Amino acid sequence: MIVREQLQTAIREAAERDDRRRLCTLRLIQTAIRDRDQAHCVGNGEKITESEVAALLDRMIKQREEQLAARNTAENDEQIGREIETIREFVPRLMDDSSLRTACKQVVTEIGAAGLRDVGRTISALKKRYPGQLDLGRASCVVKGMLR
Repeated sequence: MIVREQLQTAIREAAERDDRRRLCTLRLIQTAIRDRDQAHCVGNGEKITESEVAALLDRMIKQREEQLAARNTAENDEQIGREIETIREFVPRLMDDSSLRTACKQVVTEIGAAGLRDVGRTISALKKRYPGQLDLGRASCVVKGMLR
């Protein structure tokens, strides 16, 4: 399920449970994504990709962590902490090592990569297939190891 669908489901559930704090954070996420969509689609009507949504969510988390460092009031810390937890629910998880190796092997086979000159093509295919789920540094090392 993509982030937008997960977000819609979570908003509906929070509204049904009358969880106003969570609902407020979820709507904040939804608005940030919608704003980025509108800025991105000037003229072409396209929405931002899942990897761009993941980057947006990461930025939102970093902003809140900076707020925590800047302020020292317990009430704000608790509220910001809950916001961070809620936002993290929608950030795609990075693949573990075994899943990463399996994905790399599958893509290498599918695109017919034969040597180190195909590393860029392989990484590009991995990024398209698994947006926001890859540590590109680790993926690059795995692919290079397979193609040597």
